[in-house]
Amino acid sequence: MNIKELKNLSSKETDGKNKNTITYIVKGTITSIIITLIMLLIFSVILANTNINEETMFPIITTITAISIVIGGIVSTKNIEKKGIIIGAITGLFYIITIYLFSSIIVENFAVNLYSIILISASIVAGMFGGIIGVNLK
Repeated sequence: MNIKELKNLSSKETDGKNKNTITYIVKGTITSIIITLIMLLIFSVILANTNINEETMFPIITTITAISIVIGGIVSTKNIEKKGIIIGAITGLFYIITIYLFSSIIVENFAVNLYSIILISASIVAGMFGGIIGVNLK
């Protein structure tokens, strides 16, 4: 086997790993979104049937988002041996971008504000945390 064949073989392996990584990130993002939808549905039923103050909505939604992204980060990285922080952060970022794209389509006066920036930051950090957990699960 000569050097050219070795380079071609290693680049094919790298391309396969990149495709797998993207697949894992997409699976983690979809998992996060599904968990968020289920938890928000439960929260909305609780909210409709109790006298919970509206001021608690943002912390609860942020918590639901963070939990969902941690789980998505774990799903993204449980089959990967390294780079859990980076892949988890990307999963969190993909999640929040997807949610914001849907929000901008659905909500007429959608705008990014301080709460959005906090949620974006929390999403990335939660993804990193989930990535760390996922890489270390064996």
